[in-house]
Amino acid sequence: MRAIRVAPLALLGASALTLLAPSAHAAPPDGATSTFNPTITPSVIAPGGRVTLGAGGCTGETTVTSGIFDTTTIPSGSTTATATIDTDARRGAVYAVTFACGSTGTSRNVNLTITGGATSTPTPTPTTVPTASSTALVPGGVRGGLGGSSGTTDTVEVAAGAALVATAAAGALYFARRRTADRRH
Repeated sequence: MRAIRVAPLALLGASALTLLAPSAHAAPPDGATSTFNPTITPSVIAPGGRVTLGAGGCTGETTVTSGIFDTTTIPSGSTTATATIDTDARRGAVYAVTFACGSTGTSRNVNLTITGGATSTPTPTPTTVPTASSTALVPGGVRGGLGGSSGTTDTVEVAAGAALVATAAAGALYFARRRTADRRH
C-alpha cells in the first residue's frame, strides 16, 4: 500500500489559506471602522412610549430618522438618545428607523414594531403575578427573516468560496483517481 504524499495536501492547505486571508482592498477607507451597530430598546413598543436609540461604534454625531418620531440626534461623544413614539403610530406595524453615522458616512436601518394589542387602564391591585418580561402578541403570525444578520453580497467572498469548493472537488477527484489507479497495478 502506498503512503499518502504530503505535497498535494500541503498545496491544498496553502490554497485554502491564501483564499481565506483578508484582502487589503476590503478595509474601510481612511482607517475607519465598520463596527457601527445601531440599536433600539425596546424593539417592541406601544404608541406614545419612549425608546432608547443607541449608536454603538459611531464616534461622530448620529442622526436618527423615522416616520413615527421626530428626527433625533445622538451627539458626538454620546452613544444614546431617547425618542417618543407618535401616539398615532399604527398598531401591529413594523417601522424602519434609519441611523446615519456622521463620522463614517454609514447608514443602517433597524426595525421597530408597534404593539398590536389595545391599551387598558391598570387596576389598583394586580390579579396576576408579573413575569420578568412580557411581550404583546402581534396578530398575523411570526415574521421570519434574516433579522439583519445578512449584509450585502461581497463578490470577493463569493469567489473565494467558489474557489475553495473547486479546490476541494479537484483534490477529492485527484485522490480518488490515484487510488483507483493504484488498485489496478
